[in-house]
Amino acid sequence: MLVKKKKLSKKEIKEDKLVTTFYEARGFYEENQTMIFTAVGILAAIIIGIILYTNKVESDNLVASVELSRVIPSYNAGLYQEAIDGKPGTKMLGLVKIVDEYGDSEQGELARIYLANAYYFTGQYDKAYEQYDAYSGSDDLMIASAFAGKASVYATKGDYESAAEFYSKAASVSEYDPSNADYLLKAGINYIKSHDFLNAKASLEKIKKDYKASLASREVDRYLAQIPG
Repeated sequence: MLVKKKKLSKKEIKEDKLVTTFYEARGFYEENQTMIFTAVGILAAIIIGIILYTNKVESDNLVASVELSRVIPSYNAGLYQEAIDGKPGTKMLGLVKIVDEYGDSEQGELARIYLANAYYFTGQYDKAYEQYDAYSGSDDLMIASAFAGKASVYATKGDYESAAEFYSKAASVSEYDPSNADYLLKAGINYIKSHDFLNAKASLEKIKKDYKASLASREVDRYLAQIPG
């Protein structure tokens, strides 16, 4: 005699599915336990690594700021080689060491710009360019300074076309940079020297239009007069 199969209620069906899902999940866990632990361990290691790196960068930034403050007096006094090398027997490390040890921090990157400038002022142009080019900080003013520094090196070597290009780049980083008018003036001068009179005129006229109150604007007409009509 056939026994009529009992019809399951919705609640019983739901409970049965939950039980099945539980056992499937437990089975997957037991079969892949090693892989799961490995993945969790890797994720934990990544998170810990990020935290440690962030803490190190913050610490390096603070230390670099302190070390840089010890160098600035020598730099401002025009003792550029001393600023580069530091002073033996004192706490002044020098810009090279600050950049080497703390270059990943913002203050370390600021030290890089000072180092590049110091190299430039002591006639070490290739080293200066290398440091300007290596700048990777996020400060717009320093990004523009790095471009302008590279432009200065090119101008010193007689590559006026490249100098003008990088001065123009410096002027375009941020509209709030107080040095923009000076960058545009230097761009215009170097465009004139490279006989690119169209861009020279554009750079100089931008000063008259956007930076009327700047000191650079007083020089514009003198250089515009050098552009062939």
